[in-house]
Amino acid sequence: MRRDIHSRRSVLAVTASCVLASASAASVVGDTARSDAGTVSRASFVVREGTPEETTVYVTTADAEGPTAVVVGGIHGNEVAGYTAAGRIADWPIDAGTLVVIPAANAVAIERGTRTDDDGNNLNRQFPEGEPPGTELAGAIWDVITEYDPDVVVDLHESTGIYAGDPMDGVGQAIFHGESDAAADTAAAVADAVTRNFVDDPELEFRPGPFSSPESDPTGLLVHKAARDLGADAFLAETLSTGVELETRVRWHTAIVDRLLAGELLLEDAGDGSPPENRDDAEPSEPVDDGTDDEGQTGESPTARITTAPELGSDTTLEPGQTVTLDASQSSDPDGELVRYEWRLGDTGSFDETGETIDVTISATGDHPVALRVVDDDGAADVDRLTLSTDC
Repeated sequence: MRRDIHSRRSVLAVTASCVLASASAASVVGDTARSDAGTVSRASFVVREGTPEETTVYVTTADAEGPTAVVVGGIHGNEVAGYTAAGRIADWPIDAGTLVVIPAANAVAIERGTRTDDDGNNLNRQFPEGEPPGTELAGAIWDVITEYDPDVVVDLHESTGIYAGDPMDGVGQAIFHGESDAAADTAAAVADAVTRNFVDDPELEFRPGPFSSPESDPTGLLVHKAARDLGADAFLAETLSTGVELETRVRWHTAIVDRLLAGELLLEDAGDGSPPENRDDAEPSEPVDDGTDDEGQTGESPTARITTAPELGSDTTLEPGQTVTLDASQSSDPDGELVRYEWRLGDTGSFDETGETIDVTISATGDHPVALRVVDDDGAADVDRLTLSTDC
């Protein structure tokens, strides 16, 4: 059983006269942390670096052998829940194998808030089966996937309509799967579990559905190519993007991925379908709350919020060596109290700083992520992030 973790990302652009950096950790591309099954290593790298399509790939590897999974979000820039959920999944611990996450696959479309890029390309039509990808970005993403040769691929999307057996009417609230009986059974089981645990409105129940055949539209989808060219168990998850709060849609996506990865043995038993917490520095013997009370009712999650002193904005100028205070006091818990404030400095590693406030001294240029995790007295957690971006 796992606590639900929510997170948000924000960016503070800080312009300095020359040298600025994050506190006790500069930009980190690899680190190790502890999960229940042992140590995990975390690393990240950039594809399409130096172009508007530049995006980061996050890799978590457990010391226990196991399968490899790839999770992708943001292929369409107007499908917010998919790339928001993928950003959270990039932080998950795993118990075995390797988890590769590309949260913002189509950075240009995300920036535009559109389905396509500046040239009108739909990225999810650029992966023809048996042929090279159709664009440089598609090629870079496919190179990552073939490099890791995953056992399972999960692509997160949204739709303005609900799937009822005909993709032309909308594909929301669906989990699409490859041709194998095992994939079909898994998709059906996950759709049922997520519906039972997380969906109140019966009209919004999740349904499984098969991929379209190679001769039928739509074609060129990433998951189709992964299933048919690599033999991966591939799944495409769709939530309804209209009339449902973003946080609810994100929760659906994370619960779907949690169930799929539990089925692939990267995670321990999924229990009630709740997504895993980020247990980087939790004691192995620490009891884990599943976020429900004694009667099985889900409690309200806390909200993490980072503020800074001085208050930073896009036009803020910091002097080299200046110290910024990161403040978690605006965080809250609607049905209890916060018992821990934990900080992570750098883009990987553990939440190894504690306290309601911490001071960060800036000393080098670059992008320096900061994450705050708050935990309440019921064991539920929330994460907020910001990035201190510095430029000469």
